Amino acid sequence: MKNDILRLLERDSRYTVDQLATMLGTTPEVVAAAIKELEDEKIILGYKTLINWERTDRDNISAIITMRITPQRGDGYDKMAERIYKYPQVKGVTLMSGSFDLLVSVEGKNLKDVAMFVSEKLAPMEGVVSTNTHFTLKTYKKENVIFTSEELDDREVITI
Repeated sequence: MKNDILRLLERDSRYTVDQLATMLGTTPEVVAAAIKELEDEKIILGYKTLINWERTDRDNISAIITMRITPQRGDGYDKMAERIYKYPQVKGVTLMSGSFDLLVSVEGKNLKDVAMFVSEKLAPMEGVVSTNTHFTLKTYKKENVIFTSEELDDREVITI
């Protein structure tokens, strides 16, 4: 049942305990206890709203920076990732396989702001071999939600 709760909350964290209980065919008390356990076990780390910033008047830019780095002895990639994710511009850091090591999501006021962050903060870090910046032009789908359709879904209730 915990995996079913996780799938539903991942789809829409606004579901109430009562709605989840109805969808899962159980009681609100059972669902609330399971959610508390998932939070206590640090499986559920938080609840977040997914926003289509392109439909607002906020001027901001997003970029993906791919980085090749030299892992540190004894710490591997962890210490470098920790140094990077502490910057407020950084929205995500992921260790990857393939031709680069880290995938870093950043936000800034404009192209220059992001470029300066990369050139002044990320690229000069000890252990950084190379960076490659990719600016986001348009988001079509994110977190399984379609951003571009004019008929954005009307939040149907899903049963498992």
